Amino acid sequence: MRSIRIVLIATAAIGILLSGTASAHEHNPYHFGFKKSRNGSLPSIADEGFMSVLQGQEAIFLGDTEKKELFLTFDNGYENGYTPRILDILKDKNVPAAFFVTGHFIKDQPELVRRMVREGHIVGNHSWSHPDLSQVGAERIRSEMDKVRDEVAQLTDQKEMRYMRPPRGIFSGRMLDVCRQLGYTGVFWSIAYRDWEVNKQQGWRYAYDSVMNQLHPGAVILLHSVSKDNTEALGRMIDAAREQGYEFHSLDRLAKKTYR
Repeated sequence: MRSIRIVLIATAAIGILLSGTASAHEHNPYHFGFKKSRNGSLPSIADEGFMSVLQGQEAIFLGDTEKKELFLTFDNGYENGYTPRILDILKDKNVPAAFFVTGHFIKDQPELVRRMVREGHIVGNHSWSHPDLSQVGAERIRSEMDKVRDEVAQLTDQKEMRYMRPPRGIFSGRMLDVCRQLGYTGVFWSIAYRDWEVNKQQGWRYAYDSVMNQLHPGAVILLHSVSKDNTEALGRMIDAAREQGYEFHSLDRLAKKTYR
């Protein structure tokens, strides 16, 4: 009996230890990063240590790599004068996009938010005050998400919000789980470049090459709307991608999520 008791105690202790390890894993913060696509190869997050976290939380990184489909997304933390032109180009080219907005953008540019929805784009949640959501509690996450959703619902005909993007790409399994329970799908990306530094713009050709050199089937493209280079290159990117046989779709059309 004593030996059985010892075995049971040891088993329970191991269970507690494993549970604690799993819990700690869920709280680990990650900075999203990936191996970029080059020369037609597919991008990868296999070596980043968080692939299972994204997959477990059903987050989006990459669409169907068997189809030449692209999903265009923008982060709108603040307005730098280029979003109206971006919207003009998307309207002219008949391309849907998702705009991940902050509270600052909503308060500062309500008419642009209205225009996004009016012209058929998705407005996504980039949090109210752009904090590191991996370091705050569930109630703070809920508050950050609710404020953005509610303000957009008051401004526009978009009454639901289904997509979120963590500020600065910092996340944890716990954070994504809280957001999923609120009805959100975390949206990351498989094409991006360092485009957000407004004082280090390098011309439309640099932006064009940075995106087109990474182009691949099922790509989720991240662009920052504060970039002059992106704005000047956007129309050319769209035309060139279409010439290669790609089609642009809304995130609502993303039917298959790929993790690799």
